[in-house]
Amino acid sequence: MGPRPGAAEPPADIARVVPDVPAIDRPLDYLVPPHLDGQLRVGTIVRIPLHGRRVRGWVVARATRPETDRPLQTVAKVTGWGPPPELVELAAWAAWRWAGTQVAFLRAASPPLAVPVLPAPSPPREAIGVTPVPGDIVADAFAGGTVAVRLPPAHDSFPLVAEAARRGDALVLAPSVGEAAYLGARLRQAGHAVAMMPREWARAAVGGCVALGARAAAWAPRPRLGPVVVIDEHDDVYQEERAPTWNAREVVVERARRAGVPCVLVSPCPSLGTLAHCRLLTLARGDEREGWPVVEVVDRRDEEPGLGLYSPRLVALLRQAEEGKRVVCILNRRGRARLLACDTCGELARCEACGAVVEEATEPQVAARLRCRRCGVLRPYLCAACGSARLRVVRAGVTRARDDLERLSGRPVAEVTADLAPGPPPPAPVLVGTEAVLHRVARAWVVAFLDLDQELLAPRWRAGEEALALLARAARLVGSRADGGRLLLQTRLPGHEVVDAAVHADPSRFAVVESARRAALAFPPERAVAVVSGDGAPAFASQVAGRGGVEVLGPDHLGRCLVRAADRQELCDALAATPRPRERMRVAVDPLRL
Repeated sequence: MGPRPGAAEPPADIARVVPDVPAIDRPLDYLVPPHLDGQLRVGTIVRIPLHGRRVRGWVVARATRPETDRPLQTVAKVTGWGPPPELVELAAWAAWRWAGTQVAFLRAASPPLAVPVLPAPSPPREAIGVTPVPGDIVADAFAGGTVAVRLPPAHDSFPLVAEAARRGDALVLAPSVGEAAYLGARLRQAGHAVAMMPREWARAAVGGCVALGARAAAWAPRPRLGPVVVIDEHDDVYQEERAPTWNAREVVVERARRAGVPCVLVSPCPSLGTLAHCRLLTLARGDEREGWPVVEVVDRRDEEPGLGLYSPRLVALLRQAEEGKRVVCILNRRGRARLLACDTCGELARCEACGAVVEEATEPQVAARLRCRRCGVLRPYLCAACGSARLRVVRAGVTRARDDLERLSGRPVAEVTADLAPGPPPPAPVLVGTEAVLHRVARAWVVAFLDLDQELLAPRWRAGEEALALLARAARLVGSRADGGRLLLQTRLPGHEVVDAAVHADPSRFAVVESARRAALAFPPERAVAVVSGDGAPAFASQVAGRGGVEVLGPDHLGRCLVRAADRQELCDALAATPRPRERMRVAVDPLRL
């Protein structure tokens, strides 16, 4: 028998579900059938009917009354466990922070495969002690709040990871899957249970272990979040370059702040954004200096012309290297010749179709031809201006450098770039390649930067920060001063702040100069910025410009607009409050490159 006329309707059991459809990106109300009532929690992944099809969705709230007068459909199926309530809330914050959709972050926080049932928690095990970091830096790091710990390249960050694991359900981020697996193996040897993300999502969800992984691990489920550690927090790999351009370091900093647990950001050269917002801990000057290798600077301003990339000091080191001591040369230019000029008329070799610079093709089937980097057009190895076949190399690539180094050293030289198949590098005593070689080699006697000025003067607003990070990565290969290795920096800017910081083993020398420069240019962290691109960028940017103190520059020749505000709150509020146009558009908050 139904309710009497005039009596109140009984409350309905309703689930608010965000469909896995970015174009919708808002919760819709669905009825919960009685047989599913006990399975639906905030974060549960379900299947719901939507426009004649079933789609995935996330329960973001339970309610008793709908927010619409339309008849409600019913939740079709429970798929399994999804992000816990605190990560659902964090996904909403991240959507505001990086001007994206909540759907994008709910996806990141969800298991890669359906998890219908969570496993039993791991039994506790007795942990084994590890070698401490010099001084009281470990105790200070976990005293509370967010802390940056500046460890020199030769120092092991594992004691900090082990301390976090000892204190509870820790969350640890590493810059690569390989480094995360290495840390996981060491934690297991020390007696700690480990859940590798995202593969062991379910194990991380039940707790009793350390959740460990690369960027995606920032969204690891933790029933009781313990200390958070980010290894090499300065590394660009923590930022997603596709929109929304979220940063894993900032996600875990916010998680730690909400949970009230320590967050330790470890780096040999902390990013300026981190230094601006948290406390810095360093070793004693003597300990930090010993953790950097000997840095030898070759000033190329007074050298005789015609030496190219190969200073007499570099050649001497190549010939002095003993058996088993590897020399690694870095040149971030792939190919044989990246810039050519006519030896007769002096004109640069450029594409007659689009005007871009052409390079020498290296494939056997197109040998002795020039290729346009931009449009891919091939043409004969001739000057387009005068027809001369005499072209000189103005800027050599890695392939050309390999041939030259082999002749100069009289030893086998192997080329290593990102195109090389995965695995260890070729067993040659001398390696030359792009910065990819730094991720393929475990140890080296000498790491030489053939053209450091290319990194120092790169047309990127973070060029100095990226160059110092590159030197720190190379320093790990050669070890500490006591290990006898060295960095060789060939440059015409020996007084540059990056070189000065490496020589004195003191990254703060760079940070002071770069912070003042960023402040003068109104770049982050002094100001909050976003880049808006696409067909709808001009219209969207013009609306944003009218909100508060937001400033809009552009559009530039590519149609991009730079949106700038005094702080992050002002920028994100303005972006969130501005309606999106119908045209395609991309918003990149805190872009790595401008």
